[in-house]
Parts: sequence; C-alpha cells; structure tokens
Amino acid sequence: MSRADKKNANLMNLIKRMHGVVENVDIEKHRQSQDYFGALLGNKKEVIVEDLEIVIEPDAGRILHGEWTYVNRAHMKKYVTLYCHGGGYSTGSSLYARTLTTKLATSTSMDVLCFDYRLAPEHPYPAALEDAMQVWNYLMLLGYGARDVILAGDSAGGNLALCLALQLKREGRLMPRGLVLMSPWTDLTVSGKSHITKADIDPVLNAEYLERMIVNYAEGQDLTNPMISPLFGDYDGFPPTYIQVGNNEILQDDAVMLYKKLLKANVSVKLDMFRGMWHVFQMSPFKTAYEAMDKNAEFIYDICR
Repeated sequence: MSRADKKNANLMNLIKRMHGVVENVDIEKHRQSQDYFGALLGNKKEVIVEDLEIVIEPDAGRILHGEWTYVNRAHMKKYVTLYCHGGGYSTGSSLYARTLTTKLATSTSMDVLCFDYRLAPEHPYPAALEDAMQVWNYLMLLGYGARDVILAGDSAGGNLALCLALQLKREGRLMPRGLVLMSPWTDLTVSGKSHITKADIDPVLNAEYLERMIVNYAEGQDLTNPMISPLFGDYDGFPPTYIQVGNNEILQDDAVMLYKKLLKANVSVKLDMFRGMWHVFQMSPFKTAYEAMDKNAEFIYDICR
C-alpha cells in the first residue's frame, strides 16, 4: 500500500468513527447529533447566516423554516442557489447542511437558501417534494426567475433537487438554470452494482441504513416512480447538470447511471469521480472537499455567463 493510500485508509477509518458517533437508531438523537456537528463545523467568519420562516398554511399556522447563507462582502445578487439537504429523507436540516452551504456560498459568492422540509417517517413521500415546491414558489414571489436559480443538493437532497426539477418540467414550468448534485441518491430500487462492490469499503452508508430510510420515506410506494427514484425520470430538455461522487461509496452507481441517462437525453452533463472519497466527502474540512467545492463554483460560473 502506498503512503497516499495508507493516508486515505486512515482518513476513512476516522470518518467511519465520526459517522458512528452521529448515526443513532433513535431518530431524534440522530437528528440532534447532526445539528450539533453542523453548528460545530459550519460556522465561518466570512459568511452570515440569516434565519427565514415561510408561512405555508396560514390557517393551520404551518411555517417552513430555512436559512439564507451569504458572504459578508459585496457580491452578486442576481443568481441564487436553492439547496436541498441530505439525510435519507429522515434526518438532516439546514443547520446540519451548513458544512456544505457555507462552503458553497464562499466558493461561488452567491446567496444560498437551504430549507427544512418535513422528514420521514412522520411525513413520508410526497411531503418533502411538496415543501420543496413551496420554497421554489417563494423564490419566484421574491422576484427571482427560474433561470436565476441553481438547484443543488447532497445525497437525498440530490434526489429531491432532481425530483423538484422533474416536477417543474411535468407541470410545464420554467426549469432552473442548472443542477449541482453531490453523491445523489437516485435509485431507491438499489439496482446499482456498487451497493455490493463497495459495501465493505464505504465508511458512511450501508445496506441496513438505506433500507431503513427507504421504509421510512416510501413504504408501500412504487419505488420506480421518478418522483421517488429520479433515475427513472424523463430528462429530455433538462438543464445543465454537474455530478460529484466518491469511488468508495455504495451510491457510486446511482451517480454513474444518472450521468449515462442524462447523456442519452442529450443533456449537458459532467461527472467527476473523486478517487478514494466517500459519501458527501465535501462536508469534511480538508483540501479535497474545498477543491470539489471550487469545481462546483466553476460549473456554476460557467452556466451563469
């Protein structure tokens, strides 16, 4: 084993131990642990985080919480990133996602809006997608055009970003300018070979965890529904898309199969596979994560010209 491979193996062992601290079968404790890590690792002096409350159902008093993240300097306001957090549709929050949204805001110098959609199992499919559409509509009411919005997300958030864009297309509405997807979870039927070939390597995800998330979110549903597994969607006329994935994660093929499907649909798409990296490695505070975020920014700058 080379020195670089040994260093990477040690890093993955560390990630596995850290993830073990966060993950908990008690879903409330799991959510609290994630928020704690988000608060710990997601604070940066150069960004400002501003709470947001969107009234969804005035009569029922239902409010959707979110937060704006923006750099504390003069920057472009024309474009905005709408960010969908990960967590298997059962955990995660805008606070947990700060490890990503702060990096994204810093690297792009664009405002980022992340929102807390309703979580399973309390609120299974289609609650998250309904909430995402409400936030999209909120941005439109603020005066943004669809082409001013970059849709982004990690893991289940990548799934949600894809589903939101597919829903907009289905309704004949204008699509976002582009999509940025980090380790997207695209296929809840678990058909990718990497679920087997990477099972012993992935330090973050395993089959048992994924099965629990699938049951929480979509029990009794047709898992080939494109609004649940966007891999099965129709991507004709889809906006430019950029995908990042690690080659040490069980969701590697979720990303690769989506990439191939988008290519077949003549979508402008790019896939970067990061050697030795794991599921949503961009959360980690180290060089490769920042380089990946710079690549996200390059893609966004390119499509916003």
